[in-house]
Amino acid sequence: MRSLFSFLVICCFCSTVIAQTPQVYSGAELLLQLKKLNVLGSVLYIAAHPDDENNSLLPYLAKEQLYRTAYLSLTRGDGGQNLIGDEQGIELGLIRTQELIAARKVDGGEQYFSRAYEFGFSKSADEALRIWDKEKILSDVVWVIRFYQPDIIIKRFPPDSRAGHGHHAASSIIAEEAFIAAADPNRFPEQFKYGVKPWQAKRILWNTYNFGNNNTTSEDQLKIDIGLYNPLIGKSYGEIGAEARTMHKSQGEGRPRRRGQLYEYFTTTGGEQPKYSLMDGVDTTWNRIAGSNGISNMINDIVNNFKTDKPALSLPALYQLYDKLAALPQGTWRDKKLHDLLDIIEACSGIFMEMTAQNQLNVIGDSAKFSININNRLGIPIEQVTVKFRNEMYNIGPLKENENVSKPVAVLIPKDEPATQPYWLVNAIKGGAYDVADQQDIGKAENDGYTAEFDVTIGGRKFSFTKKILYKFTDPVKGELYEPVQMIYPVTITSNPFILIFTNDAKNQVKKLHYTVQSNIDLKEKIQCKNVYDGREKVVFDSVVQYAKGTARVVDVPFNSDWLKPDTEVAAGAELSAASLYEHQYFALRKISYDHIPDLYYNFYDRTKVIKMDLRTSGKRIGYIAGAGDKVPQALEAMGYEVKLLNENDITDENLSQFDAIITGIRAYNLLEYLSNKNDILMRYVENGGNMIVQYLKSNSIGQKKVKVGPYPFQVDPSSRVTEEEAAVSFLLPDHPVLNYPNKITDKDFKNWIQERSTYQAVQADPHYIMPLGMNDKGEKQSTGSLAIAPYGKGNFVYASLVFFRQLPAGVPGAYRLMANLIALKKNG
Repeated sequence: MRSLFSFLVICCFCSTVIAQTPQVYSGAELLLQLKKLNVLGSVLYIAAHPDDENNSLLPYLAKEQLYRTAYLSLTRGDGGQNLIGDEQGIELGLIRTQELIAARKVDGGEQYFSRAYEFGFSKSADEALRIWDKEKILSDVVWVIRFYQPDIIIKRFPPDSRAGHGHHAASSIIAEEAFIAAADPNRFPEQFKYGVKPWQAKRILWNTYNFGNNNTTSEDQLKIDIGLYNPLIGKSYGEIGAEARTMHKSQGEGRPRRRGQLYEYFTTTGGEQPKYSLMDGVDTTWNRIAGSNGISNMINDIVNNFKTDKPALSLPALYQLYDKLAALPQGTWRDKKLHDLLDIIEACSGIFMEMTAQNQLNVIGDSAKFSININNRLGIPIEQVTVKFRNEMYNIGPLKENENVSKPVAVLIPKDEPATQPYWLVNAIKGGAYDVADQQDIGKAENDGYTAEFDVTIGGRKFSFTKKILYKFTDPVKGELYEPVQMIYPVTITSNPFILIFTNDAKNQVKKLHYTVQSNIDLKEKIQCKNVYDGREKVVFDSVVQYAKGTARVVDVPFNSDWLKPDTEVAAGAELSAASLYEHQYFALRKISYDHIPDLYYNFYDRTKVIKMDLRTSGKRIGYIAGAGDKVPQALEAMGYEVKLLNENDITDENLSQFDAIITGIRAYNLLEYLSNKNDILMRYVENGGNMIVQYLKSNSIGQKKVKVGPYPFQVDPSSRVTEEEAAVSFLLPDHPVLNYPNKITDKDFKNWIQERSTYQAVQADPHYIMPLGMNDKGEKQSTGSLAIAPYGKGNFVYASLVFFRQLPAGVPGAYRLMANLIALKKNG
């Protein structure tokens, strides 16, 4: 990317990061930004995950106190659960990254991350710090502190069990140590060559809380009412906080707008204890900057004379302020305020400037078309506009008042141009953290993006505005939209299905892999395509083709069971080569699209898991009721079942009778009220000999109502879970059919599980439920709620909090064998 476009370096470290639509300020918002120019205080809030931040406190700090405010989340939320789709792991991390950026656009804050990968729920800070590599993540937090230079640091959690999550406690431990280490020139000195220096924040505080039965606040702590109303914005900070919190849509974190008093409590854990305010003892004025005499008065004059309906009248004074700031020595505050002032000048001037791409996806080695668009909407005296783009300069002018000026630009994207990839996904994850090669990328919320520089000369002064290049289009329903620009490979290859399963006793059985070759350029030449697996290559075809740009061809590749030994797994993928392509093509391009965040793309080697295992099944037809999103239906099809997705209208006595089993997806009862309303129909299906498997519920409620699930009552406990994926499993009922038919379940079936064993387990279950499995994390009592089975009539009802939704896509053989037994239960119930 660096070889084609210049980068907007500072943008990732300010509140103007573009998600979709570029920021636009009203007159009242401009007045607020002008006032903020006179405040030189900064706060860094630190916690573990997306949604750990205090969403009402951040806008209070940023928009009431006018402090520079940022949230540092150690992880991107990769290991959590997804309420809006089936994305997990790094894909969920991509979504939650953008949800945090969207929340910061609401509350006025900035967003940072460390390299830590969220590996799932943890009950121990020691476990989290060990998996992450404590020193690595500590160095990341120290780096952000040294770059950002906060006056105060606020952590969300305590360093002990009161935090409720090992990651939470670990974030507290790291924050405390980073507070000290950032000021120590002997800690992580390798960072200094990148321009940072040791930094000592004034204090670090713990933002105590009252969650449920865990009240860590007290009246002797620093107490602040953050529920104030801001008339310039027209909202209170409780209202703004709710809007920001609601951006965490993948976690179902929609919140009502809060009004009235909201008290937050703080206790000092390092540094000088404040008496009256968070910034006690911190000079938040321009007096802290040498040579800044007169700047504060200039800003006050601009604020006092500012006309919200005629902001351009302030431009002459803003130009003088710009000259004054630009003359100061470079430094964090000078650079930040100068950048913010440029935004204000642009908004007050009414100049519209953008550079947009004709296509969202632009192909490496092909031509790409862009458009420079400018409008001098207020007719201010602009002498010259020069746009710098890919080492070329385009002069535009003169500009008449409110006249649209467009200039088309065409470029050839070099063959050695890297494809667009989130910087933390360029390399494979190492241990429990992302592998980021460039120190200066660490901490950034997202890629800097592709940019163009607009040099605008006004009154003899040249102002340089860096604009992110976006793809602009008009949706017939949503109207004008912007999306990020992507550089993509000339050819992408996807693999389907994601898993193929052969049984150990299969002989000369052939199943097909389907490789979809997407040609993003015209290919009219000899192409060789190979099927690559287990270090072996098989040429699929080697011939001349004519693939038109934008077309997709499906290549069916047979895979023979005899190519694998029993109990083995390989990954099969395709590679394509041609004379016109500078390297072999094997990457797939994955798109993730939701309305509340920009389109997300990343490249990966899409390979099918091909597994040969000891697996027997009973039954053929399964009805699946999708929940929050998972890939269990595809896994069931790989086992040989015929799967039909069911909706509300399908839940009838007659229709259900055709299925050997009914399975509900994760959280289905927490999302679909009709399941509770039709529980009597579902239970008649069980009573008549059907088998129903309910994957985990998050709670026993849907909204304000209680769910109706199963033939007998049981409770779901969010705190009852087994997070250690290697936790020992006890067979409490070794003779029960679920452990014996059609597959004999042994300890081996619980090998190589990923992330966790069980979540949201059943507790306080009616005596009709039997619990065949026992398991526990180290140091805890054994729990039995991972699998609850209730014979009912001729059939069986099963509540399974075992995390099949993670294990089946991961290709864990034991999970497949146990699922097959659950489906077969009615044969022996």
